[in-house]
Amino acid sequence: MNYSEVMSALQQKGSEQTKKIFTRHGAREPYYGVKVSDLKILQKKIKTDHNLALQLFDSGNSDAMYLAGMIADPKLFKKNELINWAERAYWYMISEFTVAGVTAESRFGWELASEWINSDKENIASAGWATYSWLVSLTPNHEIDVKLIETLLLTIKEKIHSSQNRVRYTMNGFIISVGAYIPDFKETALKAADTIGKVKVFMGETSCKVPDARPYIENIYSMGRAGKKRKSALC
Repeated sequence: MNYSEVMSALQQKGSEQTKKIFTRHGAREPYYGVKVSDLKILQKKIKTDHNLALQLFDSGNSDAMYLAGMIADPKLFKKNELINWAERAYWYMISEFTVAGVTAESRFGWELASEWINSDKENIASAGWATYSWLVSLTPNHEIDVKLIETLLLTIKEKIHSSQNRVRYTMNGFIISVGAYIPDFKETALKAADTIGKVKVFMGETSCKVPDARPYIENIYSMGRAGKKRKSALC
């Protein structure tokens, strides 16, 4: 499929009801309101098409931007392209899933996550923490820098409650990822969760809630899923 065909398909699959839901979560025009399940159908047709992905993201259409992350080839990204994507990802579905996902699978994952978490821009900082979470979920534990994880957890304990809204959410998510995907860090993550306590995040006019890290991590262990790495962050 080419760019025009994809945009036409997105328009056909969009709905006002989905638009209303996405609007409450932070999406803004232009977009058609396409369900992720319908985007996955298009993904199967397109498979991987990196050049098309770049075109779709440049459209500024939220549906197209999300699809772009699903069909991109992370290994082909240049660093400046990922930075551009992060700067343009104005709401969390794009910044914390699309951008963070492709960045985690690129060769710049650890480097950009480290840079982004120090940004004054909420969407970029949250993308940085989300990228770290994706990296923890993908990277074999023997390849993960233990000292880095300890430093990041310490940073979260010190700064989470004074951080920006979505940054608080993704910091909390990082604690969960560490506890869930690195069994050796389970107790450390649980102690961090206890230290920060309840994390308050404004979720807009939605029913979404911030997951409590301790019970979330414990539930993963009770289901026997602890330490099971993801095959991909592209979703």
